[in-house]
Amino acid sequence: MALPDEFRIERALLIIALVFIIVIAVKVTSYLVSLILMAIILSMLVLPAVNWLKTKGLSNFSAVLLVTIIAVLIILGGIFMTVLSLNSLVSDAPMYQQELNTRLTDISALLVSVGFSSDALNPSSFDIGDMLRYAVSGAASFAEGIMFLFFVAVTTFFILLDSPRLFTQIESTLGRDADALRKYTRMSGYVIDFIVVRTETNFIHGLLFGGFLGIMGVHGAVLWGVLTFLLGYIPYFGLIIAAVPALFFAWLQFGIPGAIAVIVAICILNLVVENPVYSFLAARKFEMPALIVILSVIFWGWLLGLVGMFFAIPFTLMLLLIFESCDELRWINTTMGVGRLFGEKGQKTADEAGPEK
Repeated sequence: MALPDEFRIERALLIIALVFIIVIAVKVTSYLVSLILMAIILSMLVLPAVNWLKTKGLSNFSAVLLVTIIAVLIILGGIFMTVLSLNSLVSDAPMYQQELNTRLTDISALLVSVGFSSDALNPSSFDIGDMLRYAVSGAASFAEGIMFLFFVAVTTFFILLDSPRLFTQIESTLGRDADALRKYTRMSGYVIDFIVVRTETNFIHGLLFGGFLGIMGVHGAVLWGVLTFLLGYIPYFGLIIAAVPALFFAWLQFGIPGAIAVIVAICILNLVVENPVYSFLAARKFEMPALIVILSVIFWGWLLGLVGMFFAIPFTLMLLLIFESCDELRWINTTMGVGRLFGEKGQKTADEAGPEK
């Protein structure tokens, strides 16, 4: 029996109000929500490694502990390299200031020669030391970030320890062949594959870009390579943001030719790494409309901050799973053009093994 139009309108308004309340609640508790979601995604990412170690004879606790130790060592190594490069930049600030004064003087002379005023480019008005110190002071929340990562690591550790019981309980509740369980398994495979492929691609991109800058002799090449690796998780915007400081220091040291060389390198790496390499590593295409990707970055960035921007696509995929599991919300996936992720084509590709090697 169809509902009267007034009831449909009231129901739609009620759903909108509930969504609004949920969004505000998530915004208020963004720290806790970010921590839990990040722990869930990391658990999904490293769970295959834990299962592989268990097939080699390790107990569940030993496998989880070993994976956790390796992950912590990798993170600490990245933090050490970043801090070392940042300290090197700060200590060499006087040298950078001289190079900046030289560049600004050349630009001022050029502007004067063509009849423009150069007052705005007075070298004394730009103190690169203050800029670097401001960047370092902006990292004053570094301790808060470490504490956040610590809580994420602890939460991930206990999720992995409890994962066998959780999967058993889910299967007993939904049934091994339940449609909801099948959709969850398929979407979790999408999330894992996306993060793995994105990590592999970012590593190649950061290694090549940092190596090129190192060969070229650009200051802070290691730092810019690490930054490229990290910001590569942010679709479209991340790699552009990561290229700005490298471009600035290349111009600082080598002038316009150095900046052009970096721009050319960025374009070549984007063409090589972001297209054929990414396509080669991907077990399947993660084809989402560009508008949805951009809106996802903006929405999750507003809602959860930096963590939301880094994991915008995995969070969106998890949200799409919720939509697909609800009969009344499935039309949203169809309207956005992502319903095929749950279709027969998605089922075929989901059965394929992880990223190609």
